[in-house]
Order: sequence, then C-alpha cells, then structure tokens
Amino acid sequence: MASSSKSSTPTEGAKMWENDSIEERIFCAALVCLEGHYTQSPVMGPQTVSKSTGIVTKTLEKTHTFKDVREVLSRNLRVWIWLRRTVSAAICDLNEKALGVRSEPFVQTRFFDVTSPEVTALIIKNYVPLKEALQMLNKLMHIARNLLVTTEPEVPQDLSAAIYFDHEVYESICLCVNVTSKGIDGEMPEDESSRAKLNEITELCKKVLVTSLQQAHNWIAKNDRNKMLFWYKVLIESPDADNNPGPEDRHESVLDYPAPRSALLRDEICNWLKRSCRMCDTAVAICKEHFDSNADAGDQWFSREENLLSWNYTPPETWAWQPDTATRDEAAKFVSAWNTDEVDKFKQDKAYGCVSHELDKWWFGARIPNSNDWSLTMYSSVESVPQRIKECEVNLMQRYAAAESQEDPSDAADPPLEHEHSVEIQGQVPPTAQTFVPDYDEYEEEADDDDSYGEGPMTGLLTEIPNILDPKQIEALHMIVKSCILESAGSGLTRYRENLQHSRCRILLATDCGRNLLREMLVFIAVWEKEEQSLIFQLSSQIVQAIHENALIPYAWMALRSPKDIISPAQTILLRLITYLFRTTLYPPKDYNPHADRNTNDVEKVLANEDVRLGKMLNYLYGLFRSRIVPECVALMQIQGEVRKNRLDPTDFPVDNWDLERAKDGLVQYLDFLYTVADIVPLRKHLIDYEAVYELLRLLEGLEVGVEKAPFPGTRRNEAPATPSTSTSTPQASSSSNPPPPPPPPPPISDPPHEFPWAGIKGQVLSIIAALLQPPPGQASPGNAEVQAQILQHNGIVSLLNCCLYDDNNRFCRERTQLCLKWLMDGSPDASAFLQNLVSVKQQQQQQQPAEGPAAAGTSSSSSAPPRTVRIDGIPGEVKVRPSGAVEAGEVGADDVVVRRAANDAGKARGQDLVNDLLALTVIDNDDAAKLDDDDDETEDDDFM
Repeated sequence: MASSSKSSTPTEGAKMWENDSIEERIFCAALVCLEGHYTQSPVMGPQTVSKSTGIVTKTLEKTHTFKDVREVLSRNLRVWIWLRRTVSAAICDLNEKALGVRSEPFVQTRFFDVTSPEVTALIIKNYVPLKEALQMLNKLMHIARNLLVTTEPEVPQDLSAAIYFDHEVYESICLCVNVTSKGIDGEMPEDESSRAKLNEITELCKKVLVTSLQQAHNWIAKNDRNKMLFWYKVLIESPDADNNPGPEDRHESVLDYPAPRSALLRDEICNWLKRSCRMCDTAVAICKEHFDSNADAGDQWFSREENLLSWNYTPPETWAWQPDTATRDEAAKFVSAWNTDEVDKFKQDKAYGCVSHELDKWWFGARIPNSNDWSLTMYSSVESVPQRIKECEVNLMQRYAAAESQEDPSDAADPPLEHEHSVEIQGQVPPTAQTFVPDYDEYEEEADDDDSYGEGPMTGLLTEIPNILDPKQIEALHMIVKSCILESAGSGLTRYRENLQHSRCRILLATDCGRNLLREMLVFIAVWEKEEQSLIFQLSSQIVQAIHENALIPYAWMALRSPKDIISPAQTILLRLITYLFRTTLYPPKDYNPHADRNTNDVEKVLANEDVRLGKMLNYLYGLFRSRIVPECVALMQIQGEVRKNRLDPTDFPVDNWDLERAKDGLVQYLDFLYTVADIVPLRKHLIDYEAVYELLRLLEGLEVGVEKAPFPGTRRNEAPATPSTSTSTPQASSSSNPPPPPPPPPPISDPPHEFPWAGIKGQVLSIIAALLQPPPGQASPGNAEVQAQILQHNGIVSLLNCCLYDDNNRFCRERTQLCLKWLMDGSPDASAFLQNLVSVKQQQQQQQPAEGPAAAGTSSSSSAPPRTVRIDGIPGEVKVRPSGAVEAGEVGADDVVVRRAANDAGKARGQDLVNDLLALTVIDNDDAAKLDDDDDETEDDDFM
C-alpha cells in the first residue's frame, strides 16, 4: 500500500508541469528544441526545425488574438526562463554568423570594431541561417512583447525583470545596431544577388530592432523601477561607455557647467535601484514557488546572487543589502537628508532618499542661467550690437585665414588671434549670468569633423537608431523617451517628494549618451522633413516640453551647439518644437505674470511657476538672438556687400553655400519663433521691452547692403524677347524619323556663396515689425506708440522704404511694408511728418524734371501715344494705361496715376494716400533720394502663401 502510494506520487519535476495548459507545454517544448539548435547541442534537422517554427508561429498568433492565452503564458515563470534562454542562444549564434564574434550569455556585448567588407562577406556567406535565425528572433520578441499586454501588466513586468529578460533586449538592440550600421557605412557588393541578400538581412535586423524597442516600451510602461533600470542600462552602462571611470572622471561638460562625476552618478543610481526593487504580491508568490521547488538546483537563469529582486522571495539572511520595505503611508514622515559624515555609501544614499545627490547638485547649477536674478531685463543692450557685428566679421575672416593656413602647412602663418574683445563682452553681462560669445578656438578642429549631424564618435546604445530606422519604424524609441521623462506619463511623487520623471529627464541631459541621443532624435526630424501633424513631431514636442518642465531648455540649447554653425541643425529643430509649444501647450493664460515672487527665496517654488519659466526661456532665447544670431548673420551679409563693392575678392569669402544654407535655416526658424511670440498678446510686451525692432532693422540693412535685388523672372515688359541664335537650327516637330532635340544643359548647381540670396528673410522681418506695431486686441487704432518711437529713434523708416522695390527673393515685401507704414503713421505725428516731407521732396523733383531738356516739346504727339502696360501690386496680370493728352509740368508717372485714382475712388483716408505715395519711393543708398523704378515694381501673386 505504501509502495503503491509512493510510486503514484509524481516527481518534483513533474509537479512543476502538472497544472500547465497545452499552450504552455508545447511552447516550452519548442523553446527547448530551439535553444539546443542554436547552441549546437544538437543541431536540429529540417523537419524538427519546421515543427518548432510552426509551434512558435502558432503561439505568436494566439498571443495576438486571445487574451486568455496571454494571461496564462505571462504568469508562467518557466516560460519566461526558456524564452530568455532561447533568445540568448539565438543572439549568440547571430553574432557569430553575422559579425564573426560569438557573444556569451550573461555578458554585455560591446560594439564590435569590425570592418564593413568583412561583415558584408560574412553575411552573404551565411545568408540562409542568418535569415532563419532573424525571423525566429523577431517572432520570439513579438511573443515577449505580447505577454506584457495583460490586465495586470505589473505581474509579467516583474517576472521578466526577475529573470533579467531585459538583458536580452539590450543584446538584441546591440546586435541589430552592429549589423545595420556596418551595412550602411560599407560599400555595397557589385553583383545584384549579393546586394539583394545584404539588403534583406539589413531589413530583417531593422524589424528585430523595432520589435525589441516595442518590447522595451511595454516592459517600462507605468513602472518606475523598470524605467530607471532601462535608463541606467542604456545611458550609464551603454556598451560603448567607460565601465571603469575614475573617481573624478566626469561626463563631458557643457561650457562652464561641470558635468556630474561618472562613477558617483552610476553608484548612486544603482543604490536607488537596490532600494526600490519591490515586486507585486502576485509576482512574489510565483517566484517564491519556483524558488522553493528549485532551491537545490542552482539554476543560473534564475540567479539569486546578483539579482536585485531576489530579496522579495528569499530568506532575509541571504540579503546582500537592506531593502526599503516601508509603504507609502508609512513613509509620509520621511525627510531627505544628506549626511557628509556617513562612511557607508549605501546608507548615505538611503538617508538621502532621492535618486542621486550628484545629479541634483548638477541640476542646481545647470538649470535656468542666473537663477538668483529673476528679473527679465535683457542683459545686452542694443548699443552693443554694432560692436558685436564687427567682432563677428573679423572672426569670420580669421577663421577663413586659419583654415587656409592649415591647408598649406608650408606657409609660416601666424596662429589665429585670440578673441581680443571677450573680456569686454563678458563685462556687459552680470557675473553670474551665462555669456553667449562663440568660442572660435573650436574652429581649429579638422574641417571634416562636423558633429552637428552626429558624425564621429557618438556614444550610447540607442544613439545610432535614428540613423537606421525610418519615421514609421522609430516611433517606439520616441514613445520610450517620452514615457520616461514626461511628467504627465509618470506616477506622481515618491515618498521623498521626488518626481522620478524629472530625475530621468535630468539624467538624459547630464550624460553623454543622453545628449547624443537627443541630438540624433532632433536631427531625425530635419532629415525626414516631418510636419507638425506627424506622430514623430508630436512625440518630440512632448520630449521638449519635459525638458522645459525641468528648466533645462538653455542647457539643452548649449549642449546641442556646433562650433562651426551659427545655429546647428539640432538647435534649429529644437527651436521649431519650442515655437510649436508656444502656440499650443505653453500658450500663456490671460493673467500671465512672468515675474517671480520677491518675498520668497525658494528656487524650487519659483521654478514651479509655469509663467516664470516661460518668461525666463523667452529672455534667454532672445538674448541669443541679439548676442549671436543677428551679429553673425549681419556680418556675413556685410562681407557679401564688400564683395559686391569689389573691396573683397570673391574667393576670399569665408564660408560656403552649405554653411550659409544652415545659417539661413536657423535664422528662418528664429524669425518664425519671434513672429509667434509677437502674435501672442501677453508675450508681445517682452519683445517691445527688448527693443526687438532694432535687430530686425539691422537685418533689413544687412540684406540691402549684401544682396542684390532679383528681377522678375521671365521676359521684362520693356525688353524685346530674345531671338534665337542664327547658328542654331530651329527645332522641328518630332517624328519617327526626326527624334526630338536633346534637352538643354542643366543650370549651375548653385550660385557662388557671396551671392547667397537669403530668400524670404525680408518678408518674415516685416511681418514681425507689423505685428509689433499693431494696436491692442479689440482696437483699430492707433499703432503701438512705443514701437513707433523705437523705429524713429533707429532711423527705421529708411530701411522700410528700401523694401518697396520688387525683389524676386522676397516677394510681397511691398504689401508688408505698406502694412508697417500704415501702423507706423497711425497716431504718430513725427512719423507722418517725416514721410510727408519725403513725398514733398519727390513732388518737387518731378515738377522740375519736365522743364529741363527737350522733353517738353513732345506734347504735340502725346495724344496719339500708344497704350502701355504696367504691373500694380495686388492686381493680377498687367493693366493697360494711356498717358493723358495734356501733359503738364509736374504731372506724375502712369503708375502713380493709377494708384492714386484707385485710392481716391475707394475713398481712403489721407494717411492711406500717403502710404500709397510712399510706395512709389525708394531710398537710394548714396544720397537717400527718392526714385520711381517701374521695371522693379512688379509682383507675382501666383506664389503668394
């Protein structure tokens, strides 16, 4: 009886499986076979491979479709263990067949330094097994992703974390980056078959990469511990990061802000992970059951020695550290304290409670510059701009001279001079404020070492992904970053009143890998030209919003700078995202108040005020516009003017078209940002207080000096059409025996750099000036008196009138100028008197002109003069007019007659008539006289937007 009872009792191993469903058993069986196949112990035959593949495919379909299957599989710890073992074996096998180096389980794989031809040859040689293994790895990652979508996702999240499945996700990402980056950088094989094989393997790696990112996103969803662990692995312990930094080694500093110490930041985050590794009760029960049934087995895949979560299901005597077991209610009385006398680092960090004291210390210095002064007064006055323009012009020419001397080392040229005015410029800024003088010593780097597009060494596990995936594939990466740092995606404050979303955002900008990733994600938008409605743009705007919530926009701007660009591509996209946020999420309320409470010294409380952060960010960005953007752009325009006046050889122009295009893109985006600010009534006052019209007028002056106005495209109305050359035969109609003539040669790729047109800049500048001049909302007049006075003070009327002539590079400037002049004269007697004086001078010149010379004798034939055609702004096409039969001395031209008669017929006010008269005037550079130029007074309204 006893023996019968003993024989019927199942073994301990059988007990583990006796309650499993058929899906659990058959899926685990297939995983066991696949692991043996990839570890070659033994290699399966084709029939077994086909059967195992069919089981995995069927399981994938069920996890997609049936919720109950996901619930069952996701709570089986053995399924997770065998899933990790199979994925690990597949990755090791793929590394060997694709890169020639077999990785080891449990060991972090580094980025392999293998040349592209070797990788290409290896991939083509092992094409068939690589394709099969990648397809299987993608299916297994899909299943792991699906198992995290359950009614209680924290259970599978904790189970997968307990067996360190996330390690295989990092390994999968590293494998895909290694293979795809080698394929991108290397030369493609010559034969079509090899190219097709390489492309197919590359596309399969991209699919695995996308699935791995999706699995990581599901694993960290609404789980602060997993978010922090993922952030720690990809930003602190990246495969290409220094794993053994010295005690004083720091991440790369940004300007004058010292970065956090690498080793200290790593240890403090690791200690926080140890303290914050509590599992949910269901996951604890599952792990404890598995631990009790395998206590003597020593399963290496369920490691207990270095497992951060092992204390949840092991006896207290086996704990390597004392975890934080207090609940949220019990910790209400906890207060963060930093004890400098504590020797034990773990106890010191535990008493502090927050993620990292080193991180917080860095953030106190890196947040909004000069946080001790909350006034919004602009640190740099308009009087400093002319001097800055001269300095930028000198520096640009010195940069060109330095580049020339490096190209010809035989020339014994002197080294470039130091910035002799740097002390004076810094003296204009408060000692605690940030200076924005560009460091031109950095131009001494090699010309090809341009890091604005991420070229050269860019550390970080995720950094290379934006260069690999397309916009549809990369969505998971942006969703991961957003989920980790955006405040609205977090779970609130911790027991120590810390916002973990903010802490992870600070880690992103404090570490080298994080800043590199942010740069590549921003440049990705520019490369793919994503619109505001796209998901990638929306996610990126939320990432920038999170940076703003941490008062780190100024730091991010400086971290994204490129010494060879006025505005780097990443900075341009950052500004575009900020502009979008100003129109949407950050739109100020009606009771907008950017001034901090003077009765409090609590910086944290001040920074919690959204209006204060918004005002300080605008103050910072406009300070950059005044101190660097405008001086550098105007300096380039003035150098262009020197070439136009034959004072400088065109070959000595210091920059090329590539640099100019990037400078123009940045300037266009900055002007779009300023127009958005000027269009928002509560923020417009800031630009008026900063005297923004001065920089805008300087831009108009620079364009007038440096850029020649482009004529109307096509045949001019006063010019006969060009006749074909007699040496060229007239092309005949094409037929079967007479093929069509070859197409004409293509036009030049681009104009010389010194003829760069800066197209569209004038229109943007005039739109901003008009927005600043307009009356307050709800009023039709008068114009803004403060802006009117500023324009008169800086002689801005001359710059505005210079925009009246037609310029094909800046269409419809005349209409925008008309609006500016309308608001300028509305309520300003000084402006009206100044402009009326110009019109009177013009009329006197026209009255004296017919009396001089024999032109007055032509009145006898004027009655029979043929009609002529003129162009009038705002009227499509050409208008036919006939000169009057009795032309008297002092009569104005045909264009003025049409414009004035139309104004009188419409019954416009005298102020509008004066504007129309002024639109016929152009200020000449030499003597500021007025001149009517019919040929240049043309407008094309088909391209108006």
